[in-house]
Amino acid sequence: MNALPLVLTVFVACAVEAVEALTIVLAVGITREWRSTFQGMAAALVTLAVITAAVGPAISYLPLTALRLVVGALLAIFGLQWLRKAVLRATGYKALHDEASAYLKEVTAAKEATKESRRGVSDWYSFTLAFKGVLLEGLEVVFIVITFGDNQHNVLAASIGAIAAIVVVVITGIAVKGPLTKVPENWMKFAVGVMLTSFGTFWGAEGAGVSWPGNDVFLLVLIPLYALVAAGYIFWLKGRSAAARPAAPARPARQEVIGS
Repeated sequence: MNALPLVLTVFVACAVEAVEALTIVLAVGITREWRSTFQGMAAALVTLAVITAAVGPAISYLPLTALRLVVGALLAIFGLQWLRKAVLRATGYKALHDEASAYLKEVTAAKEATKESRRGVSDWYSFTLAFKGVLLEGLEVVFIVITFGDNQHNVLAASIGAIAAIVVVVITGIAVKGPLTKVPENWMKFAVGVMLTSFGTFWGAEGAGVSWPGNDVFLLVLIPLYALVAAGYIFWLKGRSAAARPAAPARPARQEVIGS
């Protein structure tokens, strides 16, 4: 596979995770205090670095066939879940993820929490919330980078995509001084869902012994195919929703008064 599609895929997938982590960090840092928040972020980044250093090389020693089968299945499962949620949100069957609402929720919880000092950290609540938010979203970034990078034998390109996404999201968040509420997150998740499902299908089938026509080029068939199927579901569900709505009552006919 060319490095550019790999970088772009990882970039979009990691950008979604970075936006969600940024929302938590901003809410806690602005509402509580930045020192403990930065300490939690730093602890999470160190933990992620240790996990990456331990898991990354170990995965590279696994047989490529088994790796592609397992990773392909996992990616397909995650991708289909993202696609399902994106389709339901696009059609109104599920509420859109509102970054502004999520930010306000975190701010409210942060204001109500009591301040407690532990283990050299002045505000344990800020530390733990920043740590959890960065670690959980970061683990998904690490998973994406390792799986995509190892399967395509180009961890460097995958890492560049992830780092670029994090840098862009952080710089944008600093510039706007708040959560990225204008980001079309649902459509980003739709795109990520299509990509994860496509790559998962491709690698999982390869691990099961399937030989795709044209090898990696066949991804150019799978990606638009999944996108078209998902878009078809969106139009179908929108039509079904419109048909289920009760018709507006007809206005009574205007009667003319004779002799008026």
